Amino acid sequence: MQRRAVPESNRRGSWKLRASSLRFRLPALFLVGIVLAGVVSAAIALQLFQGYTRNQSYEELGREARGIARLYGEAALRAAEENAPAPDFAPEALELATGDQLYYVGAPPFPGEESGLQRLPEAALPDDVLVAERPRRFEFTPPGQSGSFLAVSQPLRLERDGPAIGVIVVAKPQDDVRSQWAPLIGRLTTAIAIGGLLAWLLGLWLSQRIGRPVEALARAADQVASGNYAVQVPVGRGGDELSQLSERFNEMAARLAATEERERQFLMSVSHELRTPLTAIKGHVDALRDGLVDDPELVAASLDVVANEATRLERLVGDVLDLAKLRSHRFTVQTEEVDMGRLVEQAYGSFGDEARRREIVYGLDGVDAAPTIITDGDRVLQVITNLLKNAFRWTPDGGRIDVELATANGRVSVDVVDTGPGIARENVQRIFSPFVSHDTQGTGLGLPIAQELASALGGRIELDTEPGRGSRFRLVLPAGGS
Repeated sequence: MQRRAVPESNRRGSWKLRASSLRFRLPALFLVGIVLAGVVSAAIALQLFQGYTRNQSYEELGREARGIARLYGEAALRAAEENAPAPDFAPEALELATGDQLYYVGAPPFPGEESGLQRLPEAALPDDVLVAERPRRFEFTPPGQSGSFLAVSQPLRLERDGPAIGVIVVAKPQDDVRSQWAPLIGRLTTAIAIGGLLAWLLGLWLSQRIGRPVEALARAADQVASGNYAVQVPVGRGGDELSQLSERFNEMAARLAATEERERQFLMSVSHELRTPLTAIKGHVDALRDGLVDDPELVAASLDVVANEATRLERLVGDVLDLAKLRSHRFTVQTEEVDMGRLVEQAYGSFGDEARRREIVYGLDGVDAAPTIITDGDRVLQVITNLLKNAFRWTPDGGRIDVELATANGRVSVDVVDTGPGIARENVQRIFSPFVSHDTQGTGLGLPIAQELASALGGRIELDTEPGRGSRFRLVLPAGGS
């Protein structure tokens, strides 16, 4: 078989390019995956933390607003009832203690005296803050400030259920809130960077682990492409997908090697089979054409030789074509009613003369109660004929061959039993392989064709044999048809 040469540079370049691509893409895939997961997780975490710190800031501002409003409310009530002076605590001290800004909107809590709270114009607050009976959360920009503040308003009442005389506002710059979660960004960035580095290293390790077997498979594939089927790929441990792929590749290479060997044997066998009759035909034709044979009896004998050898050639070519059609699934089964008894008798009768000539005991049994089935009669006859040819080829003169027809369990069986040398167990499967023959009289196509035909007819061929006690070949067909 002709082998196609593959340039070494092309082979090396192809698998190296693929391996390099795999080694780059796998770590890159891990890196991109970790970075994307980290960015998404960081964005979610940052959003949650922002909401948490914002809510906590509002809660803190609300507590401070309630406490300061209560403190000023009680002091204002005492000043009104007892004509007491304004309290001596300063808003600056409260702001220092809380760290927040204090504002007031409304009527003076201490008539004729200053409360010390920074006054806000009503326009600086949302419209609903002044009329609200309950604390409100909002954002605003105090006069003279450039940044936005988080704020909570608390109505100021002299009595618990009395009307509000004003609103105390406790506010905190949003920059202070941001300063609480800004360090989280750095930590998340560091975590993403470390995760990306670990992902890249893991990807490199996995790419090495995967890349080496792939490179070995690529090199082996190049060897197979160049016609070297003896290549073997190392199989890794663990039974993973790459190990299974390596095992299948080795099996494929072994099968290709076996196929190549069978084809080589076939070509040798066919060339030998063709050369023998062609040599005989050419010799007799040359003798007749050159006038070397002029005796009418010798001329007739030479013509008989030519005819016989031509028939042999025709049989060989027909067997090869039949096997090719069967293996390429271009075989068509014709269905008809077939009397199995008459068909077996026909095949049996074709070898009667040879049995008498070689003094072989030749028996036939079971044809009297034979069924009629729906199948391809010509192909069934060809299978039985091939089995009988094989039996007569291997049965010695004076031996015994029996043909038995039986019906059981919806199946029709035809047994061909011989007293030949038998077949060793290790060769039972090989004899059904094409081009395998242990004598010089056949091409090794009879039994493979018989097996393929039996399968195409919906049946099978079974073999019971042991060295020294002969063989029993059984054709099994469905009684209801193929």
